[in-house]
Amino acid sequence: MAAKEVGRNHVGDGGGGADGRTKNTFGVEDLNEVFENVEELGAGVKLFSRCVLKKTMRNKKKKEQQQQQQLNDDQTLIGDGERESGDRRCGNPAPCEQKTKKKKKREEDDILDNDVTGSPSPSPSLRSKKVAEEDSTRSKVSFEQLGLSEWLLSSCREMGIIRPTQVQEACIPHILKGEDVIGNAETGSGKTAAFALPILQRLAEDPYGICALVLTPTRELAFQIADQFRVLGAGQHLRDAVVVGGVDLINQALLLARRPHVVIATPGRLKDHLENDPSVPGLFNRLKFLVLDEADQLLDAGFEVELRAILQCLPPKRQTLLFSATMTGTLKKLREMSMHKAFYFEVYKGLQTVGSLKQQYIFIPDKVKEVYLCYLMETLEEMNVRSLIVFASSCRTCQTLQHLLQELDIPSTCLHSMKPQPQRLAALNKFKSGVVPILIATDVASRGLDIPTVDLVVNFDMPQLPRNYVHRVGRTARAGRAGRAVSLITQYDVELVHKIEELIGQQLEELPLEEDVVLKRITDVYNAKRVATLKIAESGFEEQVEARLKTKRKRKREQAQDGGGG
Repeated sequence: MAAKEVGRNHVGDGGGGADGRTKNTFGVEDLNEVFENVEELGAGVKLFSRCVLKKTMRNKKKKEQQQQQQLNDDQTLIGDGERESGDRRCGNPAPCEQKTKKKKKREEDDILDNDVTGSPSPSPSLRSKKVAEEDSTRSKVSFEQLGLSEWLLSSCREMGIIRPTQVQEACIPHILKGEDVIGNAETGSGKTAAFALPILQRLAEDPYGICALVLTPTRELAFQIADQFRVLGAGQHLRDAVVVGGVDLINQALLLARRPHVVIATPGRLKDHLENDPSVPGLFNRLKFLVLDEADQLLDAGFEVELRAILQCLPPKRQTLLFSATMTGTLKKLREMSMHKAFYFEVYKGLQTVGSLKQQYIFIPDKVKEVYLCYLMETLEEMNVRSLIVFASSCRTCQTLQHLLQELDIPSTCLHSMKPQPQRLAALNKFKSGVVPILIATDVASRGLDIPTVDLVVNFDMPQLPRNYVHRVGRTARAGRAGRAVSLITQYDVELVHKIEELIGQQLEELPLEEDVVLKRITDVYNAKRVATLKIAESGFEEQVEARLKTKRKRKREQAQDGGGG
């Protein structure tokens, strides 16, 4: 069976849109055909997995032989002095090569001789990579030593925040001094408080007008940042406004007209206000802070037009604060350009996952992913999981999975960009409050969301960008807590998993499951999937997706024409 690489597209603000997988997307007819052969499918899972593993190992072995041949050819060109230098560095290379070959041979034998009594054997392992040592997240310095006011210290104590994290210790004094700051720190390291606390202190000194504008790429993150400002600024009677899409423009304009202290916005909606209402730009005349949270995503080309329009309306004399968990090429260039006047802080080198996160995988055929997902959902108590987030690649997959779990009486809610904003907020609040323990989401939920009860993250679809894997699994194991991430890996994901393992510097562990036990409910799951697919078809969801795609294409064409005309 030829394993073909199939891409998955992301649409909208983090994964909305039609399922980009052109081969394995189920239609109603496909489901009927598969349902008729459920027993054959269940019986063939082991054989299928073994075939995929053998093919993968053969490809890997062939690639390694080619690399070894190339290495041998290169070594013939090296002089005796170079060889002696190599021997001094590594010892005699010949025994090392023999030992490496024996080790690889043992790994291949272990994988191919596996009886496949549980889940299929691990995907081909990567070359081991040394993991960067993680510094302690909390410093020995107190908030008092950072120069914060007493009322802010009281707010921190009430929230149970006793000592600052490293990013807070490093950035807060420089922000209070009036400097621009670029902060690059891992997920869950307290970046929001690192800019919120000094902003609130400056606001207390001059509480008139809009003091700070915080830009963020997703609506859910905007509401979360607003919540944190409200808690930290409770003693100051803070007024804030959240300006995001999906909410009535007139009500938002009225909120802005009242000159709130802090505005938290997504770039697209704020641009609409600035261009459609001539009074809005003047509201930002007294702005002291511009914050780009998740700056790597905001500085991406997708927000270029919106950011340019916003920056033209802001006063040049202000502090600019950029915070991100990812260091991209754009951020590196910005750092180099502003190094002489901006304070730069990076708590670690490279994009890494935290040490308290246990990362596992299950290697399975694509057509039984839903069966394994449902099994995990039904064993949450055994795994001591209070709540979990399931990440999918598209809005369609999210909606289908929610209908599927609903048919199986498994309580869940879903979050994606095709939902109206009130429904998105309601879904997130239900999950945060514990009304439902399962949230199915696209990558709109992969950035910044901090929900302490999330003990497990499941990647139903693997992200196409390795860095997005780090952001997804960063929704658990935050602020020093333990957590677990489980990825459902199919034959189409092997190369992608290699890239992820190379990025994070470690190999994912296999989660052993008894395959016969998991597949007991395959008939029930396929029944539920057929019903879920019918519900999607009858609801007009596909038509909504297509209409949205057409709108986006039209908008991009208009923007391109405007850019060309300018």
